[in-house]
Formats: sequence, C-alpha cells, structure tokens
Amino acid sequence: MSALFYPMKIGNVEIPNRFVNSATHECMAKETGEISDDLIKRYERLARGGVGLIITGLMSVHPSGRAYKYQTAIHHDRMIPGLKRLVDAVHQAGGRIAFQLAHGGRQTTKAMIGQTPLAPSSRGRDPINFVKPKEMTQADIMEVVKAFGTASKRAVEAGADAIQLHGAHGYLISEFLSPFFNIRKDSWGGSDENRFRFLKEIYQEIKKVVPASFPVLIKLNTNDYTPKEGITPPLAAAYSGWMAELGINALEVSCGATNYSYMNMCRGDVPTAELVKGLSWWKKPIGHLMIGKLEGKYDLAEGYNLEAAKLIKPVIGDTPLMLVGGLRTVSHMEYVLENNYADFISMSRPFIREPFLVNKIKEGKLDKVSCVSCNRCLAAVPNEIPVYCYNKSQILR
Repeated sequence: MSALFYPMKIGNVEIPNRFVNSATHECMAKETGEISDDLIKRYERLARGGVGLIITGLMSVHPSGRAYKYQTAIHHDRMIPGLKRLVDAVHQAGGRIAFQLAHGGRQTTKAMIGQTPLAPSSRGRDPINFVKPKEMTQADIMEVVKAFGTASKRAVEAGADAIQLHGAHGYLISEFLSPFFNIRKDSWGGSDENRFRFLKEIYQEIKKVVPASFPVLIKLNTNDYTPKEGITPPLAAAYSGWMAELGINALEVSCGATNYSYMNMCRGDVPTAELVKGLSWWKKPIGHLMIGKLEGKYDLAEGYNLEAAKLIKPVIGDTPLMLVGGLRTVSHMEYVLENNYADFISMSRPFIREPFLVNKIKEGKLDKVSCVSCNRCLAAVPNEIPVYCYNKSQILR
C-alpha cells in the first residue's frame, strides 16, 4: 500500500490517510459571517472525495479581525448552529474537519471592520489596502488572546475535530512572529522569545478552555518574503521547536505574506487581468503595472516549501508535520513521506479543481493532479466571488 494511505493520529483523532485540504478562504459565507449552503457543499464534496483532514478557510475570531466580506466568522455564539451543520455534513460524508482560527491583523480595511486595522506595530502602509495600522495596546492584545479562546470553545461545541491557528501569510499571529511586522520594544517584541509570546499566550488560553484531548494545530510561515527580513527558515525552525515543547498537535509549513508576497505563497501563473479586475478604479492602472511585472517570475516548482520542512522536521520530534506548496505528482508525495520529510501532504488548488482527487489516487486512476496552477481560483478572492476552478478550458466536474 502507498504511504499516502496509511492512517496516522493527530492528537486523539485518527486521520485515515495522509491528505490534508489546506485552508483556503472560500468567499462563500454569508455577509454576516454565518455558514452558507454552498460552503457546506464544498466541504461535503471533499469529505466524499476521500480527503483525510479538511481544514476550513480562515474563520474570524473577533470583529476587528475580519479580513474579507464573505469570510466565515466564529466570534459569536450565533455562529454555532451553522458551524454545527457544516461539521455534521462532513462527518456524515466520512470526513474529519478542523476549523482554522484567525485574526486579519493589518490585512483588512477600516471599511471592513469599522476601525483602523490592528497590528503589533504601526509600521508602514499596507501595499494593497494603503492603510497604516494602529499599534495594539496591552488591552487590545489580551482581548484578542481571549477571543481565540472563546472561538475555540465554539469550535468544540460545534463538534469540530480540531482547530488550526493561522500563524502564516501575514495575518495577526504571523505579524507578531515576524521581525518585519513586529518592531515593538516591549515584552511582545524586541526578541524572538518576545515575538513568540503572542502565539504562546493564545495557545495557553485555548488549552484552559477546551478538553485536554482536543487537537490544536498551527500553520506557520517558513519565509515571509517581505521587503526586509521577516521570518526565515532558521527562525521558523526555532519557533517550531518551541511549539512542539508547548504541545502543539501538528504543524503545517507554508510561506509568503498575503499582501506583501502573494505569489510566493501560491506559485504558478500570475492572472493579472483577474487580479486587477477586483481593484478600485483608481488602483487599476498601478495594479496592472505592479502585478504585470510579476508575470513569469513565480513558475511552480514542485514542493517549494520542502527544503524548509527538512530543516524543521528534526526539531519537532514526533509532532506531525504537514507540507503544503506545489505538490502535484503522486511519486513526489510518496517520496516526501517515505523519507520522513513530512507526515501529511497538504494541498489547496488541486482540491479546488478535483474534490475527488484522493479517491482517484487510491483507485490508481491518476499519478498527477490536473491543476495547472493558473491561480484563477485564488484571484476570485479580491473579486469577492466564490473560490472555484475558473480554468474554463479544462473544468472538471
């Protein structure tokens, strides 16, 4: 049997194979943040398609952390019934589901949240939203820490199998961890240990309020690719070791800060026309110029986070490691597992295109995913339309 189909436990939850649906903002929730029927159908299909563990798109834990118009929210008890419907649908289809919990930090707008976006530091204006964030006070920080805890309790009440903290892609946890975003001089910054404190406090708050056996996962950047140095693979390895010591149940490694290095995060084609379409009229000319310059510079290399994973895996002991980033061929996926570079194969775009991909691999019907990394699916986000495969020439049903 292929290494891809050996079961493995994450905490107390047995995952039947090594495939993970990597969290992707779906743009499918109601404008209120509540679960929609379309969002349930998306994850039900993935469960029926054989995905071992489904991680949802980022769920906002606090009103100030909302990053997108149609983003799922978990900041209030009124969200629980819809979240329970989602979990029940996935479970009935034979799947397992983790909620990704997040705060958007500086990667949002005043129009979206009704206030100036929050960040560890007020450094610079966001290159996408042109917003200069507000440096968080001690009270702001502790309010968000508590919000992650109460959101975790809601995840448990809704029946989720696990949660994943979004510590990547330039959102708030990632901002605190990064020397580029976090230039504070108090006990929340100024050293690697202090920058790690925000994540540590969140984790400890969560462990106070959820059952002892409930799995807590994290997604971590291994390289921010910001204009000045942020998280790098050696720093990510240090953070990973500290997370393992805390008791994190699984770690997923990624890269790129969404608003600063979008194409490092999702390498492949640069869909300039689709990305620019969602910009305000006055941003379109500069958008064409800036995004157009990226074309041809981010060709997909299979497993582009693998070298960082090789650095991190030895320092986290028995903590399962999930690898995301351009994994496209079955032979390469098996190579990663068989050499113990990672324990799970995490994918996003291939599952958007082929929700039944895992079943096809298990049945020996394919040895390579059909996703061509055109990135039109992800270009849907700035246009506020649902994430689907928009490669019209090759749509698969």
